[in-house]
Amino acid sequence: MTWPPIREELRGIEPYGAPQLDVPVQLNVNENPYGPSADAAADIARSVGEAATTLNRYPDREFVDLRHQLAAYLNSSGGEGITPDMVWAANGSNEIMLQLLQAFGGPGRSALSFAPTYSMYPEYARDSNTEWLAGRREEDFSLDLDAARALVEEKAPSVVLLPSPNNPTGTALPPEAVSVLCEAAGNGIVVVDEAYGEFRRDGTPSALELLPRHRNLVVTRTMSKAFALAGARLGYLAADPAICDAIRVVRLPYHLSAVTQATALAALRHSRELLGKVDDLREERDRTVAWLREQGFEVADSDANFALFGRLADRHAVWQGLLDRGVLIRETGPDGWLRVSIGTPEEMTAFRQALTDTMRTNDVVKEQP
Repeated sequence: MTWPPIREELRGIEPYGAPQLDVPVQLNVNENPYGPSADAAADIARSVGEAATTLNRYPDREFVDLRHQLAAYLNSSGGEGITPDMVWAANGSNEIMLQLLQAFGGPGRSALSFAPTYSMYPEYARDSNTEWLAGRREEDFSLDLDAARALVEEKAPSVVLLPSPNNPTGTALPPEAVSVLCEAAGNGIVVVDEAYGEFRRDGTPSALELLPRHRNLVVTRTMSKAFALAGARLGYLAADPAICDAIRVVRLPYHLSAVTQATALAALRHSRELLGKVDDLREERDRTVAWLREQGFEVADSDANFALFGRLADRHAVWQGLLDRGVLIRETGPDGWLRVSIGTPEEMTAFRQALTDTMRTNDVVKEQP
């Protein structure tokens, strides 16, 4: 037998992860380039210091204070009437998604999404022994709602994953699409992944407003993006209390450390200042999309803090050209496309210059649509 005795379907698979390279401009993992303010950092440090004096004891496994504060925040960010018993949290939205698949997926069950989409979704399914099903998006990365509804009705998945805005395209879903698919799913769970929800353009609603209408709807968020807390690892969801109770069955004991809870609570006390650069990032995103289009690229409409652009005959050559010039972006999504996170104005100036220089020195990288 080959060593180690790993599950056969896992043998030879490379672990998920974006390149972590030490370059001057890092625009590849959709982080908020503006770190916590001095006041927020001081409050986090003070709160963690207080938690450190109790680390001989297990943390509150129900994280009651945190759920109260997350509910209050969600009610100010697109939701209404969300109560603490409708909120659950974990170590990043990755763990939230895995817990959902553990609770509602599993052998004999399936999960469905529409490609291109977040590359971790099929891995959550694999890790929970859930069959993975993938429909397709349209050429502009929107959903053909009639086709999507028909696929959900035909396959009857236990879990439907709908990122909005979608990663890597940035495409947001209209509320009517969410409602139609919640109805089509029957007793299946529909998860609207709003990891980038705070970056949505004016007029783009949150799926949180649909929670009172659909008991099978789950809306997930994260503090990694708009809150500039990627290093804290805190994701959360809002859903019917029965869904939160089901997740308790599969969660690991005391899964949220006292330090994580203290950090998140302090960050929520400073939500206004931590989210203070979101408008700036939206404006920088829109400028970036407009500039890329002026250069002749196709660019997906984005409600997130990144832009997906193409089409490129050799996207790796462009990615490498940027890296050679000190700018790291992400080689992900459909063939021929690249994704750039939105950084500071200075970082985006460096990106534009590096891309211009790369395209000038390589005359075979742009592909006709």
